[in-house]
Amino acid sequence: MLTKQENELLTRVGPGTPMGGLLRQYWHPVAAAAELEASPFRTKEVRVLCEDLVLYRDRSGQLGLIDRWCSHRRVNLAYGVVEQDGVRCQYHGWKFDQTGACTEQPFEETVHPDGRFKEKCGVAGYPTKEAGGLVFAYLGPQPAPEFPLWEPLAWDNVVRDIAITELPCNWLQCQENSVDPVHSEWLHGCFGDLMRTMEETSGADKQTKDVMFRQSRVLRLKTLKIGFDVFEHGIVKRRIVEGMTEEDESWAVGHPIMFPNILLVGNQYSCTLQFRVPIDDTRTFHVSLYTFRAAPGVPAPQQESVPVRYVQTFDEQGNWTNLEFTFNQDYMSWASQGPIAERNREKLGESDKGIILFRRLIKQQLEALAAGRPPMNVFRNAAEASYVRLPLEHITYGVKNPRRPNYVPAEAGWSADRGLIEATLATWDQHAPAPSDAATTVLP
Repeated sequence: MLTKQENELLTRVGPGTPMGGLLRQYWHPVAAAAELEASPFRTKEVRVLCEDLVLYRDRSGQLGLIDRWCSHRRVNLAYGVVEQDGVRCQYHGWKFDQTGACTEQPFEETVHPDGRFKEKCGVAGYPTKEAGGLVFAYLGPQPAPEFPLWEPLAWDNVVRDIAITELPCNWLQCQENSVDPVHSEWLHGCFGDLMRTMEETSGADKQTKDVMFRQSRVLRLKTLKIGFDVFEHGIVKRRIVEGMTEEDESWAVGHPIMFPNILLVGNQYSCTLQFRVPIDDTRTFHVSLYTFRAAPGVPAPQQESVPVRYVQTFDEQGNWTNLEFTFNQDYMSWASQGPIAERNREKLGESDKGIILFRRLIKQQLEALAAGRPPMNVFRNAAEASYVRLPLEHITYGVKNPRRPNYVPAEAGWSADRGLIEATLATWDQHAPAPSDAATTVLP
């Protein structure tokens, strides 16, 4: 249990707050690159860590992430005119480059050709990186740390997919779920089966639900033991369910969360990186990056760009929907704790050891930053950041000799590249001749 004051410390993320300062030490995904391709303006409105910004790709292909409001008359630059080397305000023509510098003021320069007014009129601008079909941004103090290329972001010979969800709750209750293995047995097994029997709540077709039912036989296995270890990039979580021993990979290898707000789950066929990015104190931008690997020595299908979809979580009446899907069950549970969970009213038990450890780790990193020491996962060495290896299970839940899985989305909606994903999984048939009902990712 946290006190109210401790809960405030860990959940408030605006400029000037301790947690906001810590989270600004890291690179966060703020959009899918495909969203800019689909935009007629080549822009996207972004709100992250309580800041309103606009992301754009100029005509030279360079990304910019700057304050959303023109410094002249506060017009929204998401409707600006994107040019070769910046974005021009649609109202009076002021132009800004990717650093936020004001580079042109047409009328001011007409009447004062030698004036330097534009030097005083810049807006905030933040560096960006592209990886895995996502656009990442760094909103902290300069110099920016090296961008960590987490192992799945560096893989080639893959097909990827992106699913985005905006959740009405604080980032911390999303990330705490990642160090709570016991919930899978109940939320994804028992509750998930109930949702799959309720036709009126289900958006999945019968064939998909039948596969989900067969998958849930594994999910419903009784959890016997859980464990957690801090490692150089975060926490590795481990579990043993009925029929498993400590020799099985779910215990011997486990899978990691990367501090502060990333989860990696997966196996030899595919993996998912989940990013929980604070929009503000009471909303979270949740990104699932799915990576499907071709079998060794077999080329993956060519993918032109990584598709993105926004996950439907509510129906027209405002009720949670698609609750037969694993991640939708998570989303509902996190948000049902309220906009900011009241941790001062919790009763924590043995199943919460990982959550207690994670909260302690956050406090340690806050203390490190306050003392002028670099917090965990702030990379200053380019070589170390260029390929960050992570623990990853090859098989899941102790299933012996697994066959390659069918593609069933972990959250509502099918990828626009479903055919490419299925073709990629099929490359494993020479290693595992027939598809199984195993999920394509380890569950959180």
